[in-house]
Amino acid sequence: MALVPRFNIDFMGNRRIMFTISAILIVVSIAALSVRGLKFGIEFVGGTVINVTNARTVTSEQMRTAFVDAGVANPSVQTSTVNGINGFIVRTDAVKPGEAAASAAKVAAATKLPKADFQVTTIGPGWGRNITNSAMLALVLSIAAILLYVSLRFEYKMSVTAVASLIHDLVIVLGIYALAGLEVTPNTIAALLTILGYSLYDTIVVFHRIKENSQGLVKQTFMSMANESINEVLIRSINTTLSSLIPVVVMLFFGGATLKDFAFALSIGLLAGSYSSIGVAAPLFAMWKETEPKYKALAKRYASAS
Repeated sequence: MALVPRFNIDFMGNRRIMFTISAILIVVSIAALSVRGLKFGIEFVGGTVINVTNARTVTSEQMRTAFVDAGVANPSVQTSTVNGINGFIVRTDAVKPGEAAASAAKVAAATKLPKADFQVTTIGPGWGRNITNSAMLALVLSIAAILLYVSLRFEYKMSVTAVASLIHDLVIVLGIYALAGLEVTPNTIAALLTILGYSLYDTIVVFHRIKENSQGLVKQTFMSMANESINEVLIRSINTTLSSLIPVVVMLFFGGATLKDFAFALSIGLLAGSYSSIGVAAPLFAMWKETEPKYKALAKRYASAS
């Protein structure tokens, strides 16, 4: 049964505006990645994480000074709260467990905190390389699986434009990470893979409606039909995005330090994915389809309708 669109927004007529917005975001993101680069966590480059489980009255500045005095260069000190108890997460470049433990002992003595409150975890650069390779492999396999699935379920033109919108989303998320100077951790990679799923779902909803409405298309251009299809599923897309975004935003503001990395990337990705399904994937697909003889003829005949 055909849906009656609750909106009549001319997405296709304004596709150049949407493409321009996307182009600006992509250029800014690539510039940020080129100039500032990504800041990778110790899980990827190796180093040490020291969890101070109870900070008592010690401030973050005192903790940083204590690590510098202990011979640790450029320690990253982040506050944390677990069960109402304030603590710190300190990251250093040390890759030798003995060296990291000795530094933690010196800091414990300087701040007069129990050594038992310092939990030291050291990650070697080799393990970090394995994590990086695994993350890249997961992303490549995910994109390849998406290409295959959409090609089999719909058609290859949909798969190519769907992947183009996914890359659009990932570049924007990574660009914002670079601009904000945030650390890329395994949680960030998990968020990126999750974004692929959410963004693809939004795109599939739109493509499925376009495919249904394209059956026996007459007296209407493909572009016009695609625009009606987007309007038919717009409420569903909005509801899906909001229902997914609300818990993520709550996690972002009220979650722990490790959850916030995941929530930040996911919230940006959800917004980008919701936009790209309508502003990137659907217009690109419609433009590509109108190069086919059948739909090119309809476009010439009913050009005023598009």
